[in-house]
Amino acid sequence: MLKIYNTLSKQKEVFHPIDPNKVGMYVCGMTVYDYCHMGHARVLVMFDVITRHLRRNFPKVEYVRNITDIDDKIIKRAIENKEDIYSLTNRFIEAMHEDERAIGVLAPDLEPRATDAMDQMFYMIETLIEKGVAYQGKSGDVYYSVRDFEGYGKLSGKNLDELEAGARVDIETDKKDPLDFVLWKMAKPSEPSWSSPWGDGRPGWHIECSAMSTHHLGNHFDIHGGGMDLTFPHHENEIAQSEATHGCTFVNTWMHVGFVNINDEKMSKSLNNFFTIRGVLENYDGETLRYFIMSSHYRSPLNFSDDNLNNAKSSLTRLYTATRGLSASDAAMDEVSQRFDFEKRFNAALDDDFNTPIALSILFELAKLVNSERDKDIDQANALAQLLQKLGDYIGILQTDADNFLKQGVDLADKDIDAKIKQRDEARANKDFALSDQIRDELTELGVVLEDSANDTSWRRK
Repeated sequence: MLKIYNTLSKQKEVFHPIDPNKVGMYVCGMTVYDYCHMGHARVLVMFDVITRHLRRNFPKVEYVRNITDIDDKIIKRAIENKEDIYSLTNRFIEAMHEDERAIGVLAPDLEPRATDAMDQMFYMIETLIEKGVAYQGKSGDVYYSVRDFEGYGKLSGKNLDELEAGARVDIETDKKDPLDFVLWKMAKPSEPSWSSPWGDGRPGWHIECSAMSTHHLGNHFDIHGGGMDLTFPHHENEIAQSEATHGCTFVNTWMHVGFVNINDEKMSKSLNNFFTIRGVLENYDGETLRYFIMSSHYRSPLNFSDDNLNNAKSSLTRLYTATRGLSASDAAMDEVSQRFDFEKRFNAALDDDFNTPIALSILFELAKLVNSERDKDIDQANALAQLLQKLGDYIGILQTDADNFLKQGVDLADKDIDAKIKQRDEARANKDFALSDQIRDELTELGVVLEDSANDTSWRRK
């Protein structure tokens, strides 16, 4: 029985999709004016894990993750680069796709762009004006009247009076209330614009996601997610717009991924303490980065550091070492799965609000049993190792060949390492243990760990 923590109710709830045969999920994607950073990586990986688990439990899952390709930051960066917004955004969309493939993230079912959703935005804005919860100011900008939506603040727990007390007064705006937010901005010279019923301009950020999500998933759908920083005002404003437009509940379950911290301080571009995915991948492989992200519960803070990444690398190495050189038939693996409760407990961990740290701990229990069975019952060890790979596949790890994973990151070519191992074997056969130890030490310095068995010597990266 799947339970998900709902930001709206502030508690875990048993998940029941609106349609038992289909789950609809929308996640706020990237604003594409720069390379994806570690905060983006966490959202990408965790909703990939969530989607994989949902697909194993429901007949159909429609996962929509949008692209924001028109925004103040995009316009500013395009002007700085002296290029049009389409060249800029297309370049960073392709970079985003490269990054997500590198960390094992499967593509969403749909990836709509804001610039392709103008008609849906026009419909919503026109409806909101007709219903009296939106208005056009003297400047031509169209605003949403926050105080005309009775449920405003129900997601974030914000109080309107407290918000107003802390609101910054902008003397250049023609809002009726400082809390009102923009739905349509009138065009400025040299900025991209679209023709609309209110004049040439461009959409506000919040209306984009309301239009795209309801267009693809319907006016009322199951799950809406994103980073924790989007809870307010973005998701709060989405609820206000969507429910006022359609007159029904917008989303049943709201999910938010926690912050990535650097030295216990939230990572952000404004603080200039952020790391891009591709920057991290210069020193770590994508699967290690994915494991690191899953090592913390998605709602908890994730502390980014080399020490924690190195620990993730070591942990993943232990799991791959357990599977090395082992394989079994599906029938043998199924028999072992029925005899032990690893898969049942693994699924139960994911059913409990996608608790990946517990799921990973179960993989280590299984790996320990694989290692203990190697010298006792090789057939059972083979079957257990295959079960370990099967459970790893559920969350997108342990699908690389074990030898290839364990040997990556070593500067020496495989043939050169094999030649040194052969030289060491000859030294051991001749009882030249000083030379044997010297070769081992040389390889250790180069990041190569030798593992001797009764029959041969294998190696892996340090």
